[in-house]
Amino acid sequence: MTAGEVAASPAQERIQELERRVAALELRSPERVSNKATIVVLSGDMEKVMSAYIIATGAASMGMDVTLFFTFWGLGALKKERSLKGKSLLQTMMTLMTPAGLRSLGTSKFNFGGLGPVMFGAMMRHSNVASLEEIASVARELGVREVACTMTMDVMGVTKDELLPFVEFGGVGMFVGEAADSKIALYI
Repeated sequence: MTAGEVAASPAQERIQELERRVAALELRSPERVSNKATIVVLSGDMEKVMSAYIIATGAASMGMDVTLFFTFWGLGALKKERSLKGKSLLQTMMTLMTPAGLRSLGTSKFNFGGLGPVMFGAMMRHSNVASLEEIASVARELGVREVACTMTMDVMGVTKDELLPFVEFGGVGMFVGEAADSKIALYI
């Protein structure tokens, strides 16, 4: 300690420590977190994609800003077409093995060679439940953002032209930024 410095009393040190703790808690308080929901859609299974859209529409209808971040198998939900142009052999094989759009998604259980989604569709109509396409459309009307993972696009050889026109593009940094600022962050 220099001649001009005065030692802090134990009470002053305790007050400074408490002030640091309060400042740290304020940074994590719910008031500082935006009214957002961020959902990673990894699965390309019909019922899981539907769950993501249902949660997204529920959150958006309650005034939240919602981002759906589609990666790996989930990316098939955003396709408008299947294109083989300019793809490597492995990318071509991946393109042929993965769904091209909401209507071609299979179910995780009881797919029965493609009959599962047909059965679910019939049961949903019978129960007056909107189809996956209708729920996705409502989500878009409510302003839900649909973001395609650019790294996954590169790996799987998916081009921007294959995806629906309203799709946004972003990487893990974009997702982490959205999730860090969200009240709700889910992984489906």
